[in-house]
Amino acid sequence: MPHQGSCLCGQTKITIASDQQQQLICHCLDCRQTSGSAFATNAIVLQKDVTITGPIKTYESKAATGNIVTRVFCGICGSAISHKSAYFGDKQAVQTGNFADFAKIPFLAEIFIKDRWTGLAPIEGAAQVQANP
Repeated sequence: MPHQGSCLCGQTKITIASDQQQQLICHCLDCRQTSGSAFATNAIVLQKDVTITGPIKTYESKAATGNIVTRVFCGICGSAISHKSAYFGDKQAVQTGNFADFAKIPFLAEIFIKDRWTGLAPIEGAAQVQANP
């Protein structure tokens, strides 16, 4: 079953055409700054399965891996939508906070736990990865 979501203002729509049944949490500084929170929640999906429509903008930055990361966000409200880099190959990360149904999808892993805020406990059942998997 595909997943459909949107940004805060509703003008940018995101569809994941696959039946994505897992997600991850990233605690790295880039994801924290992009989300404006203590972590970001993402699904790693094939680029061919992702459709983004509406007013988007992109921003490129260098990640800890040295790769350039292209971040996609709504050009109206600024909601983070997705990001991709050579590291992901034919996949991309899609921010799952834009999808109501991801609230019920389990977390496969937490990554960059070396950067996790001390007040946050590990998620039970999720793999705990120090840095980049």
